[in-house]
Amino acid sequence: MINKSLKQLGAMLQAKEISSVELTQEYLNRIDRLNPEINAFITLDKDKTLAQAKHADAMFAAGKASALTGLPIAQKDIFVAKGWRTTCGSKMLETFIGPYDADIIERFDGVGAVNLGKTNMDEFAMGSSNETSYFGKVQNPWDRSRVPGGSSGGSAAAVAARLCAAATGTDTGGSIRQPASLCGLSGLKPTYGLASRFGMIAFASSLDQSGPMAKSCEDMALMMNVITGFDKRDSTSLNREKEDYTRDLNKPLAGLKVGLPKEYFAEGLGADVATVVQEAIAEYKKLGAEIVDISLPNTMLSIPVYYVLAPAEASSNLSRFDGVRYGHRAREYGDLMDMYCKSRAEGFGAEVKRRILIGTYVLSAGYYDAYYLKAQQIRRLIAQDFENAFKQCDIIMGPTAPSTAFKAGEKADDPVSMYLQDIYTIAVNLAGLPGMSIPAGFAQSADGKKLPVGLQIIGNYFDEARMLNAGHAYQQVTDWHIQMPEGIE
Repeated sequence: MINKSLKQLGAMLQAKEISSVELTQEYLNRIDRLNPEINAFITLDKDKTLAQAKHADAMFAAGKASALTGLPIAQKDIFVAKGWRTTCGSKMLETFIGPYDADIIERFDGVGAVNLGKTNMDEFAMGSSNETSYFGKVQNPWDRSRVPGGSSGGSAAAVAARLCAAATGTDTGGSIRQPASLCGLSGLKPTYGLASRFGMIAFASSLDQSGPMAKSCEDMALMMNVITGFDKRDSTSLNREKEDYTRDLNKPLAGLKVGLPKEYFAEGLGADVATVVQEAIAEYKKLGAEIVDISLPNTMLSIPVYYVLAPAEASSNLSRFDGVRYGHRAREYGDLMDMYCKSRAEGFGAEVKRRILIGTYVLSAGYYDAYYLKAQQIRRLIAQDFENAFKQCDIIMGPTAPSTAFKAGEKADDPVSMYLQDIYTIAVNLAGLPGMSIPAGFAQSADGKKLPVGLQIIGNYFDEARMLNAGHAYQQVTDWHIQMPEGIE
């Protein structure tokens, strides 16, 4: 049962083969058994969770159930949820209890989905390995000595270990797609503005976007139907008509033009990963897709641009955490300035401090034009690259990450090497485009472990339905997405 899709579990609930309370309890039991080691969850509240499951069963009894009613979903600990501890993986918010619900929480509650708990993450979403969390690192279920990716590593590990039916994540530079790739699941970052950021603790406001993480594209389509929509409380939310993201799932792929950027298959890509991605592309050819060679010439500039813009926005967004109204406050201090300094020094981890300092530096008077303004100009060139590419193709494919999951601690002392893990994902956020990762197979590690590889699919603005169709078609002829790590049955 634990390997069934959202759609299959929903059908079981509709047919009354199982109740939401029974299904939820099954997942809670698995969390009790497996989470102490994997560390995918930061906060659990079984009473609240089971109360939601009882409410879902009442919705079924009253004939008011919809596609996701009664299904246990894990929520990334970046979304404020009323009455739930919301930490963002930081000591700064260790004791913070949410006074309201984020838009995404409201939407899942509104359809009767069950909140299983809050998942672990890199502190304030800053990281590519889930090693910066104040609450300890998350283990990759495929190999416990390796990282699950970040920052949505807890959500990815929870789905991979079947500790939840699906999960939510956020993606600022690849934080849904990279962990999805490393943990062998499907993850989608929607077009910027499609999903509300209200109640999502901000990292970089012009880049952050929430999205679904699940076993399959079909599951993600069902979740997209819930999480997208206009929210007047978010100034970046797009006011456009609601879509049904399941509508094109079964459309044939004949004539679909798939662009392969030469920059994504150049130096830096692991040979084993490249092989898996090429095999996936060969499968698309069999399905009727036409392959087109394209170029994204400014790809290599995306990382330096991102690490100017994202820290700049982070330094502004994180200035609110000063120990005054909420969050960690130093026990001993002399005056107000001393309280600010000590509270922030104690509350933030090393990576967050690094990015705040970088951000403050690039925004300072003497360097604004040289760094921040220049980065914004290059950001426009990166978006233009994609605009030109989509004149030649319908969707773009390539690797999600340059390698499979690396060993825990392997890149901890080398921030630049860690940042390079997002080389293929960051440009998508800079341009505001939708991007997705789906399982494409396995590569063999040096010590003989088979580790997941993700295929990245990038679409034009608002083209999520076509991307999900492309992913779903592939998942109908392969079984990578339903394979489970050993030892989690």
